[in-house]
Amino acid sequence: MIAVPSLNQALTDLDGFRVEIDPSRERADVILNRPPMNVITMPQRDQIRKAFEALDEDNRVRVIVLRAVGENFSSGGYIKGFMEASPEHVSRLAWNIAAPARCLKPVIAANRGYTFGVGFEISLACDFRIASETCQYALPEQKLGQIPGSGGSARLQKIVGITRAKDIVMRSKRITGRQALDWGIATECVPDDELEAATDRLVNELRAFSPIAQRTAKKLLNDTEDSSLSIAIELEGHCYSRLRQSDDFREGVEAFHAKRPPKFVGS
Repeated sequence: MIAVPSLNQALTDLDGFRVEIDPSRERADVILNRPPMNVITMPQRDQIRKAFEALDEDNRVRVIVLRAVGENFSSGGYIKGFMEASPEHVSRLAWNIAAPARCLKPVIAANRGYTFGVGFEISLACDFRIASETCQYALPEQKLGQIPGSGGSARLQKIVGITRAKDIVMRSKRITGRQALDWGIATECVPDDELEAATDRLVNELRAFSPIAQRTAKKLLNDTEDSSLSIAIELEGHCYSRLRQSDDFREGVEAFHAKRPPKFVGS
């Protein structure tokens, strides 16, 4: 088993980001905080992973938001750090950046301005991406004689297909927030001054659902992404059967017939 750090341990001496928790809204924010470009260092990647793991275990939190201070989400990683890091450390990059995908809870990325390199890759690992109209997504590693190393090309190909993935990766092409929406990369694209409000709306929407149903849906969709249709349908049936016995499903049915909002408890 992998030891999950306590919240206090995970949030000590943070490098280039901070974490805010609002128990009244059941929300936690992981906030990149090295403006103006919010460059992500090597040590920061490991700390971000630990923060996500800790927040996933925190019962006060229902939804996690990944956002940034300033006009740019992140211009990418600290380039010099790649030359200084050991091969063993570099081999863990994709595992660290995949932390949002491993979370049982829904994770939202709020992207504006430059969202390049590892900034794009960690956003792709989130469940929802809300892009402002100023957002530009890119995987520019080809300009350095490299390829994406934290899951970016793999996740992107799953979303947009091989032709568009090659267009973005092999040409280091920038994609606007509006184009990202059209290509299925972004969940929403909103005017820049509406990014926070759009994120708030999605947080509130997700909080209204059953926590256990949300966890189940996320895991099912992640686990069946590479499976055949028949296996995906079979696993969906097993998950449906398990939820059939849940307190939240019973509450949802009773609330529906009583024409009242459900009060889900997550069991």
